[in-house]
Amino acid sequence: MTPKNRTLLVLALTALLLPLATAPHAAARPPRYAWPLAPPHPVLRAFQGPSTPFGAGHRGVDLGSTPDTPVLAAADATVVFAGTVGPRQLVSLAHQGGLRTTYEPVKPLVTRGQRVARGAPIGALQPGHEGCRTTCLHWGALRTTPHGGREYLDPLTLLATAHVRLLPLVHPTPSPAYTPPPRAGT
Repeated sequence: MTPKNRTLLVLALTALLLPLATAPHAAARPPRYAWPLAPPHPVLRAFQGPSTPFGAGHRGVDLGSTPDTPVLAAADATVVFAGTVGPRQLVSLAHQGGLRTTYEPVKPLVTRGQRVARGAPIGALQPGHEGCRTTCLHWGALRTTPHGGREYLDPLTLLATAHVRLLPLVHPTPSPAYTPPPRAGT
């Protein structure tokens, strides 16, 4: 890449990203997703994604709380399921971008097809989640892939906000004894 092309690339990227980095509301913007329980919400068991689609793992996080605690929608969504699966009750929400979050064991306060806003109560936490010694909420997240597959995500990663930070482009000046490393394929 020539120095002129590199400069044009940097200028183009700066023009695209600078409004995001300098917007007055950018620093105060809340994350798109919120905790599904009011604080405190200790993580009793962390996410452990499966190594294969049907492999063992813990496809969510377990958050400690007390029975009948309100369970909140992590983000704006449509309820795709609210009811019983086997011995447990759960709620599943569809969000933009093909993301789905699940909450169990929860006594649903919502119905299928209902739109919910971030932070709206969707159910009441019930005791009985397998693997928890105390009452806990199992919160899961998955994204559907273009070919109909599922990618399980750590729901705690949904809580982070992205901050764009531009750094100066530094051109190191090689010393006369400097030899650049060989390029791949040469």
